[in-house]
Amino acid sequence: MSISNYSFAAIVAIFSLLLLPSMQCHAQLSSTFYDRTCPNAINTIRTSVRQAVSRERRMAASLIRLHFHDCFVQGCDASILLDETPTIVSEKTALPNLGSVRGYGIIEDAKRELEKTCPGVVSCADILAVAARDASTLFGGPSWTVKLGRRDSTTASHTLAETDLPGPFDPLTRLISSFANKGLSTRDMVALSGSHSIGQAQCFLFRDRIYSNESDIDVGFASTRRRQCPQEDQNGNLAPLDLVTPNQLDNNYFKNLRQRKGLLQSDQVLLSGGSTDDIVLEYSNSPRAFASDFAAAMVRMGDISPLTGSNGIIRTVCGAIN
Repeated sequence: MSISNYSFAAIVAIFSLLLLPSMQCHAQLSSTFYDRTCPNAINTIRTSVRQAVSRERRMAASLIRLHFHDCFVQGCDASILLDETPTIVSEKTALPNLGSVRGYGIIEDAKRELEKTCPGVVSCADILAVAARDASTLFGGPSWTVKLGRRDSTTASHTLAETDLPGPFDPLTRLISSFANKGLSTRDMVALSGSHSIGQAQCFLFRDRIYSNESDIDVGFASTRRRQCPQEDQNGNLAPLDLVTPNQLDNNYFKNLRQRKGLLQSDQVLLSGGSTDDIVLEYSNSPRAFASDFAAAMVRMGDISPLTGSNGIIRTVCGAIN
């Protein structure tokens, strides 16, 4: 049959099917993305992270959170790293990030080293993803294979940073929907909340909870936390999210919830008679189940709307557009 016998729509459909596999491969993230173009990329990033965490233990939690706050706002595109300019309203000044998100300089340090050996090759978005994995392993948490090939955005969204990031006072329904909106399951949400096994929170984020006298908080736990968090002032006083193993990314976070010792309201709400109770109980009993699910959820989070192929750019400096 000659091509003239086919309708125009049929011809378009045939060509689409022929092109689709290659287009999919082109846009697909791959763990071997830099093997030829920058073979030492992973080691360079790991060195930067290791040095940063050795200087300040808290930085491990900060780097995991930085990747999380990036991916939840217009995808894993390093938009969170862009500084304020006349044409960009930075995500850094959005309420969920202002004065609490940290680690920007560590990503810039890694990028600076990579530019020396592989100029214009490794994206800031990929550095964020690798740094989060390395931070987990440095604190005894799980490792996972990081898929690479993301590119960097030329825009940021202060507005989405204000609306799309889950907050410390959110009810369970809001937490579930925030993650579902990004293609993540309720189980992913609970697993990723386990990152609160490390890190610290500022007093003003848990003050209401520890002075509430509600039945969902252990009395002795609340009393202990009040010592460093008075009812007025000292908003920035820090407290570890997990008092028992604050330097170990483990399942103790979930054991704390069983004892009504979740520091943030958004922590304890995971075990409050709702749909996530069984997951919390499972993770509290099984370090292996938590570690496996946390790693898988981090991979899925890293898949949120990446820029690939010819979309986006490779920034020379992470805080600015080339």
